Amino acid sequence: MRLAFVQIPLMAKKYPQKDSVGKPAKQAESRPAGVTVIESHLRTLDASPGVYRMINAAGDVLYVGKAKNLNKRVASYTNLIRQPNRLRRMISETASMEFVTTHTEAEALLLEANLIKRYKPRYNILLRDDKSFPKIILTGGHPFAQVMKHRGVENKEGDYFGPFASVWAVNETLTILQRAFFLRTCSDSVFANRTRPCLLYQIKRCSAPCVERIDAAGYAELVAQARAFLTGESQKIQRGLALRMQKASDEQDYEAAAGFRDRIRALTRVQAHQGINLADIKEADVIAAHQAGGHTCIEVFFFRGGRNFGNRAYYPSHARDEDAPQVLEAFIGQFYDNKEPPRLLLLSHHLPNQSLIADALAVKSGRKVAVVCPQRGDKQGLVEHALSNAREALGRRLSESASQRRLLEGLAEALDLEAVPERIEVYDNSHISGTKAIGAMIVAGPEGMMKNAYRKFTIKNPDTTPGDDYAMMREVLTRRFSRALKEDPERARGGWPDLVLIDGGAGQLSVTLEVLKELDIDDVIVAGIAKGVERNAGRERIFLPGRAPISLVPRDPVLYFLQRLRDEAHRFAIGFHRQKRGKAVTKSSLDGVPGIGPKRKKALLHHFGSAPSVEAAGLADLEAVEGVSGAMAKKIYDWFHTEA
Repeated sequence: MRLAFVQIPLMAKKYPQKDSVGKPAKQAESRPAGVTVIESHLRTLDASPGVYRMINAAGDVLYVGKAKNLNKRVASYTNLIRQPNRLRRMISETASMEFVTTHTEAEALLLEANLIKRYKPRYNILLRDDKSFPKIILTGGHPFAQVMKHRGVENKEGDYFGPFASVWAVNETLTILQRAFFLRTCSDSVFANRTRPCLLYQIKRCSAPCVERIDAAGYAELVAQARAFLTGESQKIQRGLALRMQKASDEQDYEAAAGFRDRIRALTRVQAHQGINLADIKEADVIAAHQAGGHTCIEVFFFRGGRNFGNRAYYPSHARDEDAPQVLEAFIGQFYDNKEPPRLLLLSHHLPNQSLIADALAVKSGRKVAVVCPQRGDKQGLVEHALSNAREALGRRLSESASQRRLLEGLAEALDLEAVPERIEVYDNSHISGTKAIGAMIVAGPEGMMKNAYRKFTIKNPDTTPGDDYAMMREVLTRRFSRALKEDPERARGGWPDLVLIDGGAGQLSVTLEVLKELDIDDVIVAGIAKGVERNAGRERIFLPGRAPISLVPRDPVLYFLQRLRDEAHRFAIGFHRQKRGKAVTKSSLDGVPGIGPKRKKALLHHFGSAPSVEAAGLADLEAVEGVSGAMAKKIYDWFHTEA
């Protein structure tokens, strides 16, 4: 996001250059059609704040930007001399524009972040990994609150704490809460049906309110202590427990004193693992950006209640000429699009629009959000720590990328390819005796496995013979490349493979080539990788069109790379197959019968013992089931016995 600079696009017309005989000189370059498109919109644009979209001829959004003054910002694109090469290409591709006006620039900033995440424009800085963070919830609406892990929409009644950087951090904190405060983790249904304490009570991780080993007032005190601990008052809680331990010891109640001692140890343990503390700050995110080799790593540390809740590294996609403040600003806008921002952001760089970012986050959260770049003191030390982590994480990633690049170069050499593949797609099928047949596609590139590009395929063709691997592969490839031709016929979005790997030998390779020929695709390289004799790993043979199968040296790193790709495709396919099989196990043939709800289904199963017995039952037998009327019995009978 850039400031809306005032630029006069018609300056060259006002002061034209002339040649030696006094005639206007010809322009060195012809005006791109995109400039004309942009100029056509200037007549109707006013000085309102808002968001603009630049769109190419295929209807794809190229860029989303915000502006304090739409007219001035859009006019700046007509002066190509001041634009970098990247933006010149964008302008030349622009075929149309769309605009949305807003009341304030802060609203425009929020809308820009929403649209960038929605459209993922090629020329914007993009945040790729945006998974939701786990939290901890102390449930409400029940006299004995439950403490549990939560992820996703905060639709349950209760108090939420977090975010945590990882599930491990949540599980560790839950363990501490159990040891220190004895809160229940069981569901309400389990709680309501307990008749004796569970194992957690025996190992002193629950106070067993389900069987009244503690009253409501005592349990409420434990909940209040846990809430205080999660909001940063751990020292206060620890001092209180120490006083109670001493009192119990003075009264020679050594068992109670030992219990308080164990709770104090649990709290001390979590404090010892903090490493860096923000004791005077209740809620803050520390965000640092480091750049190297045209790439950026952004490290985010989460501090809640004065404690470090973990960190996570991000690698936004951006042009090589984008500097760290620009990338950091775009990152913050997208990062907090679907997250509640904390009260304080500590940054490694001053942002181009820092006050605007603060205003936008305040609008989103409904409270003040401070965005600062500390220069001294403990806060600056925290930022330096995050920056050091970002530097190390980016170094590791670049090292891994270099290794991946060497493997891709080795693969290109082994297969005698003209260029190093940037996108490799690997396909595999999975089924059991022809049932629950599925296909899977994984994708790899210079930065490793591209898991956001993985795809699953359920085999749908009723004419496919169960267990026919060739037919399944044909269906998967036909669907994949037919869709690619429809969505990106010009190969402009980066979604076409340079190399297709098939898990199989000559037969699978032949089917793949037939599919591509039928679709008139001749620019995709295809290879099959099959296990050797007796399916021994290390003796794989690689099948290529028009060539004899080749084998690589058993310890060749390229061979290991191919094995890893094949195994990843197999893992992904098996996982999807197991998922479908698991769903089938829990599904009953009674589920599709009209008018059969949970109660009637339960009554039928209790009466006959199994769903197949219900299917085979006679009309009179069905009428004998409690809760099943004559009309319903006839409907059930007809459902299973009427010819389709």
